[in-house]
Amino acid sequence: MSEVKKYRPNIGAPRTTPNEEPAAERACDFRPVDTGFTKENAIAEANRCLDCKKPLCMQGCPVGVNIPGFISKIRDEDWAGALETIKGDNLLPSVCGRVCPQENQCEGKCILGRKGEAVAIGQLERMVGDMAEEVGRAPVCKPKNGKKVAIVGSGPSGIACAGELAREGFDVTVFEAFFTGGGVLTYGIPEFRLPKKIVKREIEGLEQLGVHFEYNSVAGRLFDADELFNEEGFDALYLAVGAGLPRFLKVPGENLPGVYCANEYLTRTNLMHAYDFPVYDTPIRQGKNVVVFGGGNVAMDAARTALRLGADSVTLAYRRTEAEMPARLAEVHHAKEEGVHILELVNPLEFIKGEDGFVSAVKLERMELGEPDASGRRRPVEIPGSEFILDVDTVIMALGTSPNPLIRSTTPGLETNKKGCLIVNEDEMTTREGVFAGGDAVTGAATVILAMGAGKTAAKAIDEALSK
Repeated sequence: MSEVKKYRPNIGAPRTTPNEEPAAERACDFRPVDTGFTKENAIAEANRCLDCKKPLCMQGCPVGVNIPGFISKIRDEDWAGALETIKGDNLLPSVCGRVCPQENQCEGKCILGRKGEAVAIGQLERMVGDMAEEVGRAPVCKPKNGKKVAIVGSGPSGIACAGELAREGFDVTVFEAFFTGGGVLTYGIPEFRLPKKIVKREIEGLEQLGVHFEYNSVAGRLFDADELFNEEGFDALYLAVGAGLPRFLKVPGENLPGVYCANEYLTRTNLMHAYDFPVYDTPIRQGKNVVVFGGGNVAMDAARTALRLGADSVTLAYRRTEAEMPARLAEVHHAKEEGVHILELVNPLEFIKGEDGFVSAVKLERMELGEPDASGRRRPVEIPGSEFILDVDTVIMALGTSPNPLIRSTTPGLETNKKGCLIVNEDEMTTREGVFAGGDAVTGAATVILAMGAGKTAAKAIDEALSK
Protein backbone atom coordinates (compact mmCIF):
# COMPACT_ATOMS: atom_id res chain seq x y z
CA MET A 1 0.00 0.00 0.00
CA SER A 2 1.46 3.29 -1.12
CA GLU A 3 2.02 6.00 1.47
CA VAL A 4 -0.19 9.08 1.20
CA LYS A 5 1.99 12.01 0.29
CA LYS A 6 1.80 14.81 2.84
CA TYR A 7 0.64 18.14 1.46
CA ARG A 8 3.29 20.86 1.43
CA PRO A 9 2.08 24.36 0.56
CA ASN A 10 3.91 26.39 -2.04
CA ILE A 11 4.49 29.27 0.36
CA GLY A 12 6.95 31.11 -1.86
CA ALA A 13 4.58 31.34 -4.83
CA PRO A 14 3.11 34.78 -5.59
CA ARG A 15 -0.65 35.31 -5.45
CA THR A 16 -2.21 34.36 -8.79
CA THR A 17 -2.93 37.43 -10.90
CA PRO A 18 -6.61 37.92 -11.87
CA ASN A 19 -7.54 37.66 -15.54
CA GLU A 20 -8.86 41.14 -16.30
CA GLU A 21 -9.92 42.81 -19.52
CA PRO A 22 -7.84 45.89 -20.53
CA ALA A 23 -9.20 48.97 -18.74
CA ALA A 24 -9.48 51.14 -21.85
CA GLU A 25 -11.53 48.49 -23.65
CA ARG A 26 -13.81 47.31 -20.84
CA ALA A 27 -14.76 50.89 -19.85
CA CYS A 28 -16.55 51.23 -23.19
CA ASP A 29 -19.13 48.51 -22.59
CA PHE A 30 -20.65 46.28 -19.92
CA ARG A 31 -18.48 43.19 -20.42
CA PRO A 32 -17.23 41.49 -17.21
CA VAL A 33 -14.08 43.16 -15.90
CA ASP A 34 -12.63 39.92 -14.55
CA THR A 35 -12.97 36.73 -16.58
CA GLY A 36 -12.07 34.51 -13.64
CA PHE A 37 -9.46 31.86 -12.92
CA THR A 38 -8.73 28.95 -15.21
CA LYS A 39 -8.45 25.48 -13.65
CA GLU A 40 -4.67 25.82 -13.81
CA ASN A 41 -4.87 29.20 -12.02
CA ALA A 42 -7.11 27.71 -9.35
CA ILE A 43 -4.86 24.72 -8.67
CA ALA A 44 -1.79 26.95 -8.43
CA GLU A 45 -3.55 29.28 -6.00
CA ALA A 46 -4.97 26.39 -3.95
CA ASN A 47 -1.42 25.12 -3.50
CA ARG A 48 -0.55 28.36 -1.67
CA CYS A 49 -3.04 27.59 1.13
CA LEU A 50 -1.37 26.68 4.43
CA ASP A 51 -4.21 24.29 5.33
CA CYS A 52 -4.19 25.70 8.86
CA LYS A 53 -5.31 23.49 11.75
CA LYS A 54 -7.27 26.46 13.08
CA PRO A 55 -8.44 28.23 9.89
CA LEU A 56 -8.94 31.88 10.77
CA CYS A 57 -10.30 32.49 7.27
CA MET A 58 -13.52 30.73 8.27
CA GLN A 59 -13.91 33.10 11.21
CA GLY A 60 -14.00 35.95 8.70
CA CYS A 61 -16.82 34.41 6.66
CA PRO A 62 -20.32 35.49 7.79
CA VAL A 63 -21.85 32.25 6.47
CA GLY A 64 -19.10 29.94 7.72
CA VAL A 65 -17.96 28.38 4.46
CA ASN A 66 -15.53 25.47 4.96
CA ILE A 67 -12.76 27.29 3.12
CA PRO A 68 -9.87 24.84 3.71
CA GLY A 69 -12.24 22.01 2.76
CA PHE A 70 -13.15 23.33 -0.66
CA ILE A 71 -9.60 24.50 -1.38
CA SER A 72 -8.37 20.98 -0.62
CA LYS A 73 -10.88 19.62 -3.16
CA ILE A 74 -9.50 22.06 -5.76
CA ARG A 75 -5.98 20.75 -5.15
CA ASP A 76 -7.31 17.25 -5.80
CA GLU A 77 -9.13 18.50 -8.91
CA ASP A 78 -12.39 17.30 -7.36
CA TRP A 79 -14.45 20.15 -8.76
CA ALA A 80 -17.83 18.63 -7.90
CA GLY A 81 -16.67 18.02 -4.35
CA ALA A 82 -15.40 21.60 -4.06
CA LEU A 83 -18.76 22.97 -5.22
CA GLU A 84 -20.68 20.70 -2.88
CA THR A 85 -18.48 21.75 0.05
CA ILE A 86 -19.14 25.44 -0.59
CA LYS A 87 -22.86 25.01 -1.18
CA GLY A 88 -23.20 23.24 2.14
CA ASP A 89 -22.86 26.72 3.66
CA ASN A 90 -23.29 29.18 0.79
CA LEU A 91 -25.85 28.77 -1.98
CA LEU A 92 -24.47 31.74 -3.96
CA PRO A 93 -20.72 31.13 -4.51
CA SER A 94 -20.64 32.77 -7.95
CA VAL A 95 -22.19 35.89 -6.48
CA CYS A 96 -20.13 36.06 -3.30
CA GLY A 97 -16.90 35.35 -5.13
CA ARG A 98 -17.54 38.48 -7.20
CA VAL A 99 -18.96 41.00 -4.73
CA CYS A 100 -17.84 40.12 -1.20
CA PRO A 101 -15.27 42.41 0.45
CA GLN A 102 -12.85 39.52 0.93
CA GLU A 103 -10.05 41.80 2.09
CA ASN A 104 -12.13 42.56 5.20
CA GLN A 105 -13.45 39.04 5.71
CA CYS A 106 -11.97 35.65 4.77
CA GLU A 107 -8.82 36.94 3.07
CA GLY A 108 -8.40 39.55 5.76
CA LYS A 109 -8.01 36.72 8.30
CA CYS A 110 -5.73 34.55 6.12
CA ILE A 111 -2.42 33.82 7.88
CA LEU A 112 -0.49 34.23 4.63
CA GLY A 113 -1.71 37.81 4.43
CA ARG A 114 0.09 38.79 7.62
CA LYS A 115 3.49 38.88 5.94
CA GLY A 116 2.56 38.63 2.30
CA GLU A 117 -0.47 38.18 0.09
CA ALA A 118 -3.52 36.24 1.26
CA VAL A 119 -4.86 33.28 -0.68
CA ALA A 120 -7.30 34.49 -3.36
CA ILE A 121 -10.27 32.83 -1.68
CA GLY A 122 -12.84 34.95 -3.49
CA GLN A 123 -11.44 34.07 -6.90
CA LEU A 124 -11.40 30.37 -6.00
CA GLU A 125 -14.99 30.45 -4.72
CA ARG A 126 -16.15 32.26 -7.83
CA MET A 127 -14.39 29.85 -10.17
CA VAL A 128 -15.90 26.80 -8.49
CA GLY A 129 -19.35 28.42 -8.40
CA ASP A 130 -19.15 29.13 -12.13
CA MET A 131 -18.65 25.42 -12.79
CA ALA A 132 -22.13 24.59 -11.48
CA GLU A 133 -23.56 23.69 -14.89
CA GLU A 134 -20.57 21.43 -15.59
CA VAL A 135 -20.16 19.59 -12.28
CA GLY A 136 -23.19 20.52 -10.16
CA ARG A 137 -25.25 17.73 -8.64
CA ALA A 138 -29.01 17.61 -8.18
CA PRO A 139 -30.04 19.32 -4.93
CA VAL A 140 -31.11 17.12 -2.04
CA CYS A 141 -33.89 18.19 0.29
CA LYS A 142 -35.45 16.61 3.34
CA PRO A 143 -39.04 15.31 2.99
CA LYS A 144 -41.77 17.94 3.20
CA ASN A 145 -42.66 18.76 6.79
CA GLY A 146 -46.05 20.39 6.12
CA LYS A 147 -44.94 23.86 7.25
CA LYS A 148 -45.19 27.00 5.10
CA VAL A 149 -42.89 30.04 5.25
CA ALA A 150 -43.35 33.33 3.42
CA ILE A 151 -40.34 35.44 2.52
CA VAL A 152 -40.71 39.04 1.38
CA GLY A 153 -37.85 40.07 -0.88
CA SER A 154 -35.67 38.02 -3.24
CA GLY A 155 -32.36 39.75 -2.57
CA PRO A 156 -29.39 37.95 -1.00
CA SER A 157 -30.93 37.66 2.48
CA GLY A 158 -34.24 36.34 1.18
CA ILE A 159 -32.53 33.91 -1.18
CA ALA A 160 -30.27 32.56 1.55
CA CYS A 161 -33.19 32.03 3.93
CA ALA A 162 -35.35 30.44 1.22
CA GLY A 163 -32.64 27.98 0.19
CA GLU A 164 -31.89 26.88 3.74
CA LEU A 165 -35.57 26.35 4.58
CA ALA A 166 -36.29 24.49 1.34
CA ARG A 167 -33.46 22.08 2.09
CA GLU A 168 -35.09 21.41 5.47
CA GLY A 169 -38.40 20.42 3.90
CA PHE A 170 -40.40 23.66 4.21
CA ASP A 171 -42.78 24.96 1.57
CA VAL A 172 -41.29 28.36 0.77
CA THR A 173 -42.87 31.21 -1.18
CA VAL A 174 -40.85 34.32 -1.98
CA PHE A 175 -42.83 37.51 -2.67
CA GLU A 176 -40.90 39.99 -4.82
CA ALA A 177 -42.03 43.52 -5.71
CA PHE A 178 -40.15 43.59 -9.01
CA PHE A 179 -40.89 41.52 -12.10
CA THR A 180 -37.74 39.43 -11.66
CA GLY A 181 -35.72 37.98 -8.81
CA GLY A 182 -32.41 38.84 -7.20
CA GLY A 183 -33.19 42.17 -5.55
CA VAL A 184 -30.11 44.37 -5.32
CA LEU A 185 -28.10 41.67 -7.14
CA THR A 186 -30.19 42.45 -10.21
CA TYR A 187 -31.08 46.13 -10.02
CA GLY A 188 -28.09 47.45 -8.07
CA ILE A 189 -24.91 45.69 -9.20
CA PRO A 190 -23.85 46.35 -12.82
CA GLU A 191 -23.39 43.68 -15.45
CA PHE A 192 -19.64 44.25 -15.61
CA ARG A 193 -19.33 43.22 -11.96
CA LEU A 194 -22.11 40.63 -11.67
CA PRO A 195 -23.58 39.26 -14.92
CA LYS A 196 -27.34 38.86 -14.70
CA LYS A 197 -27.16 35.33 -16.10
CA ILE A 198 -25.38 34.37 -12.88
CA VAL A 199 -28.24 35.73 -10.75
CA LYS A 200 -30.80 34.04 -13.02
CA ARG A 201 -29.01 30.72 -12.61
CA GLU A 202 -29.03 31.03 -8.81
CA ILE A 203 -32.77 31.80 -8.81
CA GLU A 204 -33.37 28.75 -11.02
CA GLY A 205 -31.35 26.70 -8.54
CA LEU A 206 -33.74 27.74 -5.78
CA GLU A 207 -36.71 26.78 -7.95
CA GLN A 208 -35.14 23.34 -8.32
CA LEU A 209 -35.18 23.13 -4.52
CA GLY A 210 -38.93 23.77 -4.67
CA VAL A 211 -38.96 27.48 -3.80
CA HIS A 212 -41.91 29.30 -5.40
CA PHE A 213 -41.53 32.93 -6.51
CA GLU A 214 -44.43 35.41 -6.72
CA TYR A 215 -43.31 38.47 -8.71
CA ASN A 216 -44.94 41.89 -8.91
CA SER A 217 -46.08 41.34 -5.34
CA VAL A 218 -45.73 44.48 -3.24
CA ALA A 219 -45.98 43.59 0.44
CA GLY A 220 -47.94 46.16 2.40
CA ARG A 221 -50.02 47.01 -0.67
CA LEU A 222 -51.32 43.77 -2.16
CA PHE A 223 -51.18 41.88 1.14
CA ASP A 224 -50.03 42.22 4.72
CA ALA A 225 -48.74 39.93 7.46
CA ASP A 226 -52.22 39.19 8.87
CA GLU A 227 -53.41 37.96 5.46
CA LEU A 228 -50.37 35.72 5.05
CA PHE A 229 -50.89 34.14 8.46
CA ASN A 230 -54.69 34.01 8.70
CA GLU A 231 -55.82 33.60 5.09
CA GLU A 232 -52.88 32.01 3.30
CA GLY A 233 -51.90 29.68 6.13
CA PHE A 234 -48.22 30.59 6.45
CA ASP A 235 -46.54 29.53 9.68
CA ALA A 236 -43.73 32.12 9.68
CA LEU A 237 -42.72 35.26 7.81
CA TYR A 238 -39.22 36.52 6.97
CA LEU A 239 -38.84 40.16 5.94
CA ALA A 240 -35.88 40.67 3.62
CA VAL A 241 -37.00 43.90 2.02
CA GLY A 242 -33.61 45.59 1.94
CA ALA A 243 -32.92 49.28 2.29
CA GLY A 244 -33.96 50.99 -0.89
CA LEU A 245 -34.92 54.45 0.40
CA PRO A 246 -32.17 56.86 -0.73
CA ARG A 247 -30.63 59.50 1.49
CA PHE A 248 -30.13 63.08 0.36
CA LEU A 249 -28.28 66.06 1.80
CA LYS A 250 -31.16 68.55 1.65
CA VAL A 251 -29.06 71.21 -0.04
CA PRO A 252 -30.41 73.76 -2.56
CA GLY A 253 -30.93 72.44 -6.07
CA GLU A 254 -30.92 68.77 -5.08
CA ASN A 255 -34.24 68.24 -6.88
CA LEU A 256 -33.02 69.66 -10.20
CA PRO A 257 -33.35 67.54 -13.36
CA GLY A 258 -30.09 65.71 -13.93
CA VAL A 259 -29.62 64.94 -10.22
CA TYR A 260 -30.15 61.24 -9.55
CA CYS A 261 -30.01 59.02 -6.52
CA ALA A 262 -27.71 56.09 -7.25
CA ASN A 263 -30.51 53.54 -6.77
CA GLU A 264 -32.58 55.13 -9.53
CA TYR A 265 -29.59 55.56 -11.84
CA LEU A 266 -28.43 51.96 -11.44
CA THR A 267 -31.95 50.49 -11.61
CA ARG A 268 -32.65 52.30 -14.88
CA THR A 269 -29.39 50.94 -16.26
CA ASN A 270 -29.21 47.42 -14.84
CA LEU A 271 -32.83 46.33 -14.62
CA MET A 272 -34.42 48.47 -17.31
CA HIS A 273 -31.55 48.40 -19.85
CA ALA A 274 -31.30 52.18 -20.28
CA TYR A 275 -27.84 51.65 -21.83
CA ASP A 276 -29.49 49.94 -24.82
CA PHE A 277 -31.58 52.84 -26.15
CA PRO A 278 -33.71 52.78 -28.30
CA VAL A 279 -34.14 48.99 -28.09
CA TYR A 280 -35.21 49.70 -24.51
CA ASP A 281 -36.83 53.12 -24.18
CA THR A 282 -35.92 53.75 -20.54
CA PRO A 283 -34.92 57.42 -20.24
CA ILE A 284 -31.62 58.30 -18.63
CA ARG A 285 -29.37 61.35 -18.90
CA GLN A 286 -26.13 60.21 -20.50
CA GLY A 287 -24.07 63.08 -19.16
CA LYS A 288 -20.66 64.14 -20.42
CA ASN A 289 -19.40 65.64 -17.13
CA VAL A 290 -20.61 63.50 -14.26
CA VAL A 291 -19.99 63.80 -10.53
CA VAL A 292 -20.82 61.03 -8.07
CA PHE A 293 -21.03 61.77 -4.34
CA GLY A 294 -20.08 58.87 -2.05
CA GLY A 295 -17.28 56.43 -1.35
CA GLY A 296 -18.90 52.99 -1.14
CA ASN A 297 -19.42 50.19 -3.64
CA VAL A 298 -22.62 51.81 -4.93
CA ALA A 299 -20.74 55.03 -5.68
CA MET A 300 -18.08 53.04 -7.57
CA ASP A 301 -20.77 51.19 -9.53
CA ALA A 302 -22.49 54.45 -10.47
CA ALA A 303 -19.24 56.15 -11.51
CA ARG A 304 -18.10 53.23 -13.64
CA THR A 305 -21.57 52.94 -15.18
CA ALA A 306 -21.50 56.62 -16.15
CA LEU A 307 -18.23 56.02 -18.02
CA ARG A 308 -19.81 53.16 -19.92
CA LEU A 309 -22.78 55.35 -20.83
CA GLY A 310 -20.44 57.72 -22.65
CA ALA A 311 -19.29 60.31 -20.11
CA ASP A 312 -16.16 62.27 -21.04
CA SER A 313 -15.23 62.78 -17.40
CA VAL A 314 -16.43 61.17 -14.17
CA THR A 315 -15.47 62.60 -10.79
CA LEU A 316 -16.10 60.70 -7.58
CA ALA A 317 -16.36 63.30 -4.82
CA TYR A 318 -15.91 62.17 -1.23
CA ARG A 319 -15.85 64.14 1.99
CA ARG A 320 -13.04 62.04 3.46
CA THR A 321 -9.91 60.69 1.77
CA GLU A 322 -9.57 57.64 -0.44
CA ALA A 323 -8.07 55.73 2.50
CA GLU A 324 -11.38 56.04 4.38
CA MET A 325 -13.58 54.86 1.53
CA PRO A 326 -15.67 51.80 2.50
CA ALA A 327 -15.71 50.42 -1.05
CA ARG A 328 -13.93 47.17 -1.90
CA LEU A 329 -10.30 47.79 -2.77
CA ALA A 330 -10.78 46.05 -6.10
CA GLU A 331 -13.61 48.41 -7.05
CA VAL A 332 -11.56 51.52 -6.23
CA HIS A 333 -8.63 50.10 -8.19
CA HIS A 334 -10.79 49.26 -11.21
CA ALA A 335 -12.52 52.66 -11.15
CA LYS A 336 -9.21 54.53 -11.18
CA GLU A 337 -7.85 52.24 -13.90
CA GLU A 338 -10.87 53.06 -16.07
CA GLY A 339 -10.44 56.81 -15.67
CA VAL A 340 -12.61 57.82 -12.71
CA HIS A 341 -11.08 60.83 -10.96
CA ILE A 342 -11.32 60.84 -7.16
CA LEU A 343 -11.80 64.25 -5.58
CA GLU A 344 -11.10 63.94 -1.87
CA LEU A 345 -12.23 66.05 1.06
CA VAL A 346 -15.11 67.97 -0.53
CA ASN A 347 -18.76 68.47 0.35
CA PRO A 348 -21.60 69.83 -1.85
CA LEU A 349 -23.26 73.08 -0.77
CA GLU A 350 -25.53 73.85 -3.72
CA PHE A 351 -26.53 72.47 -7.13
CA ILE A 352 -26.77 75.21 -9.72
CA LYS A 353 -29.41 75.37 -12.49
CA GLY A 354 -28.34 75.95 -16.09
CA GLU A 355 -30.20 77.83 -18.83
CA ASP A 356 -31.90 74.60 -19.94
CA GLY A 357 -33.29 74.00 -16.45
CA PHE A 358 -30.96 71.08 -15.74
CA VAL A 359 -28.13 71.00 -13.23
CA SER A 360 -25.06 72.72 -14.70
CA ALA A 361 -22.65 73.02 -11.77
CA VAL A 362 -22.16 72.24 -8.13
CA LYS A 363 -20.74 74.52 -5.43
CA LEU A 364 -18.33 72.57 -3.19
CA GLU A 365 -16.46 73.31 -0.01
CA ARG A 366 -13.18 71.71 0.99
CA MET A 367 -12.93 69.60 4.12
CA GLU A 368 -10.26 68.41 6.52
CA LEU A 369 -10.25 65.41 8.84
CA GLY A 370 -10.91 66.01 12.53
CA GLU A 371 -11.43 63.59 15.40
CA PRO A 372 -12.79 60.06 14.85
CA ASP A 373 -16.59 59.64 14.84
CA ALA A 374 -18.70 56.66 15.97
CA SER A 375 -17.55 54.61 12.96
CA GLY A 376 -13.91 55.01 13.97
CA ARG A 377 -13.16 57.14 10.93
CA ARG A 378 -11.98 60.73 11.32
CA ARG A 379 -14.85 63.17 11.02
CA PRO A 380 -14.73 65.60 8.06
CA VAL A 381 -14.75 69.28 9.08
CA GLU A 382 -15.43 72.12 6.66
CA ILE A 383 -12.72 74.69 5.86
CA PRO A 384 -14.23 78.22 5.95
CA GLY A 385 -13.87 80.22 2.75
CA SER A 386 -12.83 77.20 0.64
CA GLU A 387 -15.82 77.14 -1.70
CA PHE A 388 -15.36 76.50 -5.44
CA ILE A 389 -17.48 75.61 -8.49
CA LEU A 390 -17.35 72.36 -10.47
CA ASP A 391 -19.07 72.29 -13.87
CA VAL A 392 -21.25 69.19 -14.33
CA ASP A 393 -24.30 68.10 -16.30
CA THR A 394 -25.19 64.99 -14.28
CA VAL A 395 -25.05 64.37 -10.53
CA ILE A 396 -25.43 60.98 -8.82
CA MET A 397 -25.98 60.82 -5.06
CA ALA A 398 -24.65 57.61 -3.51
CA LEU A 399 -24.89 58.55 0.16
CA GLY A 400 -26.46 55.41 1.53
CA THR A 401 -30.00 54.14 1.94
CA SER A 402 -32.46 53.26 4.66
CA PRO A 403 -35.39 50.79 4.79
CA ASN A 404 -38.59 51.71 3.01
CA PRO A 405 -41.25 52.61 5.63
CA LEU A 406 -44.02 50.71 3.79
CA ILE A 407 -43.58 47.40 5.64
CA ARG A 408 -43.33 48.84 9.14
CA SER A 409 -46.26 51.17 8.53
CA THR A 410 -48.55 48.33 7.40
CA THR A 411 -47.46 45.62 9.85
CA PRO A 412 -48.63 46.22 13.44
CA GLY A 413 -46.27 45.12 16.17
CA LEU A 414 -42.99 45.84 14.39
CA GLU A 415 -40.63 48.11 16.29
CA THR A 416 -37.86 50.08 14.60
CA ASN A 417 -34.86 52.11 15.68
CA LYS A 418 -34.38 55.81 15.01
CA LYS A 419 -32.99 55.03 11.54
CA GLY A 420 -36.12 53.10 10.57
CA CYS A 421 -34.42 49.69 10.74
CA LEU A 422 -36.40 46.75 12.12
CA ILE A 423 -35.42 45.66 15.63
CA VAL A 424 -34.64 41.94 15.97
CA ASN A 425 -33.13 39.61 18.59
CA GLU A 426 -30.13 37.29 18.12
CA ASP A 427 -32.33 34.88 16.13
CA GLU A 428 -33.51 37.62 13.75
CA MET A 429 -37.02 37.59 15.26
CA THR A 430 -38.79 40.93 15.28
CA THR A 431 -40.94 42.31 18.05
CA ARG A 432 -43.93 40.54 16.48
CA GLU A 433 -44.33 36.82 17.11
CA GLY A 434 -43.69 34.67 14.05
CA VAL A 435 -42.17 37.52 12.03
CA PHE A 436 -38.43 37.46 11.39
CA ALA A 437 -36.28 39.97 9.52
CA GLY A 438 -32.72 40.36 8.35
CA GLY A 439 -30.32 41.94 5.92
CA ASP A 440 -30.36 45.64 5.10
CA ALA A 441 -33.88 46.04 6.54
CA VAL A 442 -32.27 45.44 9.95
CA THR A 443 -28.70 46.69 9.56
CA GLY A 444 -29.17 49.44 7.01
CA ALA A 445 -27.19 49.21 3.77
CA ALA A 446 -24.44 46.60 4.23
CA THR A 447 -22.80 43.79 2.27
CA VAL A 448 -24.34 40.90 0.36
CA ILE A 449 -22.66 38.28 2.52
CA LEU A 450 -23.79 39.86 5.80
CA ALA A 451 -27.36 39.83 4.49
CA MET A 452 -26.95 36.17 3.58
CA GLY A 453 -25.62 35.41 7.04
CA ALA A 454 -28.77 36.94 8.54
CA GLY A 455 -30.90 34.82 6.21
CA LYS A 456 -29.15 31.65 7.37
CA THR A 457 -29.56 32.61 11.03
CA ALA A 458 -33.26 33.31 10.52
CA ALA A 459 -33.79 30.03 8.66
CA LYS A 460 -32.27 28.08 11.54
CA ALA A 461 -34.42 29.95 14.07
CA ILE A 462 -37.59 29.41 12.01
CA ASP A 463 -36.78 25.72 11.68
CA GLU A 464 -36.31 25.38 15.43
CA ALA A 465 -39.44 27.38 16.26
CA LEU A 466 -41.71 25.41 13.92
CA SER A 467 -40.23 22.05 14.87
CA LYS A 468 -41.28 22.33 18.53
